[in-house]
Amino acid sequence: MEKLSIAEEQALQTLWELKEANIKSILEQLQAPVPPYTTLASTVKNLEKKGYISSRLVGNMYLYRPSVTEDDYKKRFMGQFIKTYFDNSYKDLVNFFVNEKNLSKDELEEIIRLIEKK
Repeated sequence: MEKLSIAEEQALQTLWELKEANIKSILEQLQAPVPPYTTLASTVKNLEKKGYISSRLVGNMYLYRPSVTEDDYKKRFMGQFIKTYFDNSYKDLVNFFVNEKNLSKDELEEIIRLIEKK
């Protein structure tokens, strides 16, 4: 899987929510600042070229749907993120959030409980 731009990720996330949509429907769901129609259309075509979405022609309009599940994308993206930024160490990732005070003691205990369940 190729890394996506922020605009591509936003369009893909919208398609995961909508399941299938045309450019106009995607545009209506995006948060401000909303790109111009033609910019979004180019972004969607790039997602299709990269294999993240597929399209079908209905009348004179294309409908787009995700080809990659949200879970598969998250697994791939997070795996690459941890490999790149934390030397493939989940311990270092958790330590980063603890040091940045983004993870409370209760959240850390919950993580430990989840690990112990597995």
